[in-house]
Amino acid sequence: MKSFETLLTELNNGILVVTLNREDKMNALNKTVITDLNDLFDEVYANDTIKGVIITGKGGKAFAAGADIAEFKGLNEEQGMMMAKRGHEVFNKIEMCPKPVIAAVNGFALGGGCELAMACHIRIASENAKFGQPEVNLGLIPGYGGTQRLVQLIGKGKALEMLMTANMIDAGAAQRLGLVTEVVQTVELLDNCKALITKITSKAPIAVAQVIQSVYAHFKDGIDGFDTEIRLFGKCVTTNDFVEGTTAFMEKRKADFKGE
Repeated sequence: MKSFETLLTELNNGILVVTLNREDKMNALNKTVITDLNDLFDEVYANDTIKGVIITGKGGKAFAAGADIAEFKGLNEEQGMMMAKRGHEVFNKIEMCPKPVIAAVNGFALGGGCELAMACHIRIASENAKFGQPEVNLGLIPGYGGTQRLVQLIGKGKALEMLMTANMIDAGAAQRLGLVTEVVQTVELLDNCKALITKITSKAPIAVAQVIQSVYAHFKDGIDGFDTEIRLFGKCVTTNDFVEGTTAFMEKRKADFKGE
């Protein structure tokens, strides 16, 4: 795997741990981080040895404490739209990844950092995690999908409150609202994420990918999620994994999926 300027990567047993590596900047997302994430996920899509991804932040203070505000100065309308469009493209690539992606949220996940976490399929938080979209404090709105994904995850009313007040919520509130699925002690965060992704990657890879595609079809304009489910169910029954899974079930043994 290539090296990245702003990311640290470690691949073990098919699990790729990606660490945002700008600790001195609270792992803020600048243009280089966005480019590195884009290039990294190109490799995730293409590399069959990568079965799942965990994204976290360097150090104990922040997952990613927003975007790099210095890059916003002097932007005109078109440049602002292009910056947001680029963020959308990369985060959509993460969201639609056919392999499971878990955000291990350690510390602050604010602005673009919260948006990155929401682009992942599942979020697990450490006890000290805090979430927020503080863009209105800067005269902005979220630009990397925050107004859409936050509503999808926690509902319109609470999302509007968070977006308009810029209030942060702690890990416990995030779990109660459904923004994260689990809150664990900081020292246990990565181990918990690895255990979960190991369980997911033990299942049929094609079926997992089709689950992801089917679920997100619900939120795509002009796409009928029910029709997508029907179509992808039909594809699943033609796979070798389906034959292996059903055979293993009948023989009362563990299935050995090949992703075929």
